[in-house]
Amino acid sequence: MKTILVTGGAGFIGGNFVHFLHSQQDSLKVINLDALTYAGNLDTLKSLEDHPNHHFVQGKIQDQELVSGLFERFKPDAVVNFAAESHVDRSIDGPAEFIDTNIGGTFNLLECARVHWQSLPEEVRDTFRFLHVSTDEVYGSLGAEGLFTETTAYAPNSPYSASKAASDHLVRAWHHTYGLPVLTTNCSNNYGPYQFPEKLIPLFIQKALAGESLPIYGDGSNVRDWLYVEDHCRAIWRVLEAGKPGEVYNVGGNNEMSNLEVVETLCALLDELAPDSEFKPHNQLKIFVNDRPGHDQRYAIDASKLERELDWTPLETFETGLRKTVQWYLENNLWCQRVLDGSYRGERLGQG
Repeated sequence: MKTILVTGGAGFIGGNFVHFLHSQQDSLKVINLDALTYAGNLDTLKSLEDHPNHHFVQGKIQDQELVSGLFERFKPDAVVNFAAESHVDRSIDGPAEFIDTNIGGTFNLLECARVHWQSLPEEVRDTFRFLHVSTDEVYGSLGAEGLFTETTAYAPNSPYSASKAASDHLVRAWHHTYGLPVLTTNCSNNYGPYQFPEKLIPLFIQKALAGESLPIYGDGSNVRDWLYVEDHCRAIWRVLEAGKPGEVYNVGGNNEMSNLEVVETLCALLDELAPDSEFKPHNQLKIFVNDRPGHDQRYAIDASKLERELDWTPLETFETGLRKTVQWYLENNLWCQRVLDGSYRGERLGQG
């Protein structure tokens, strides 16, 4: 591969993936398309401003003229689609944007990719790839036992997860109907640098350092499998390199934690790494609030297919990854301040 079109590359996972690509592949050209909504921020890409092989374009994946023009101009060898509205609480408050971007945008991207792919010479057509990045939330909620596999039936429970499930089905259909060489990854909860502070870990870091209460939904027993974002980036690259077209690969961190355990671990790390904080012990800031509507009880990923077939395993435990994450936010407070000078102020969303 010489040129990759990355959509949503100024967001959390997409931005980390773009940094990963440039750190691993010196000659690779990255065309980075992002709408720069509240969660996409050019500060995430600041160190790449003068990179000769990084070309940033502001725009939406729903824009047919723009997207088709990028295919015609840059002739990418692969597409990696991160572009999505991704916050469950926001989808409860306003589902329309999720339908528009996650379903309509994915449809447009697939169609533009299909036209491009069908125009390629046969020897190049065989190596083209369209990788769609999705979520474990499409599978619904698990009980106390079991793991999501690639064959688990879809049962989305929020507007966000329903829109992602629909986009997954479109990607599958474009492969089986038109032959487009697609790959799909479904990942567990990501955390790490550059995550917009509306998600649990970066939000609670900011709140704890400011001495604000840490609101935990319900009794805090909801369980997620936590995946360090750099491990996820390595997995995506591995699937792009060696994944079989038409296949789905689950990506998980093998780190099941309840929300309460996450908050308590985070508070203990802040006590250690921010010793001058006047709000120690940070654990005293915890409060319990009414649960959000339709809150799935447990997600857990079986990533054995990816490990077995493509020789990928996560490098970080939750403890090592969270320590790196807290240190990054403590050292990059200016980044947090700049991304928060928009409309989001850490208020609760998604109360129904």
